[in-house]
Amino acid sequence: MKKLFLPLIAVAALTFGASEAKAQAPFRSALGVVFDGNDGANVGIQYKTALNGPQALQLQAAFRNSWVSLGADWQYERPISGAEGLHWYAGVGAQVGFITEDVPGDKTFVGLRPQVGLEYKIPTIPFALHLDYKPYLGLINHSGFTGDGFTFGIKYVLK
Repeated sequence: MKKLFLPLIAVAALTFGASEAKAQAPFRSALGVVFDGNDGANVGIQYKTALNGPQALQLQAAFRNSWVSLGADWQYERPISGAEGLHWYAGVGAQVGFITEDVPGDKTFVGLRPQVGLEYKIPTIPFALHLDYKPYLGLINHSGFTGDGFTFGIKYVLK
């Protein structure tokens, strides 16, 4: 019974959250560049699109000299009262990575990346900036927790 009850509560909460506000996202979609990691050496491309209400989906491909990673994040975002264009968000995403250099051992890793951050849509031009904290929890190969994940990005707002 508990296995059925908890998913029903989760679906009801998500449905309520999606219907509580229809246009909370600062834009419908954007494409940009992201600097990922504790030293900013991981550079990638990012696409973000608004979903229902205060929800968004963000897709990312990041590159470094010895690996490539792909990620997808679900975000819940809300405006900050009194600060035009500034939103906070929280979410979770999955990441899969591939080590490209010739080293022994497993070359694929999978993990989760919870996140919290701020995004600012510049009101007068079609650009948005974000800064977030994304720790990494490795699940398959390279497992363990890494708490030094920060990202900074700039996006061109498409819609």
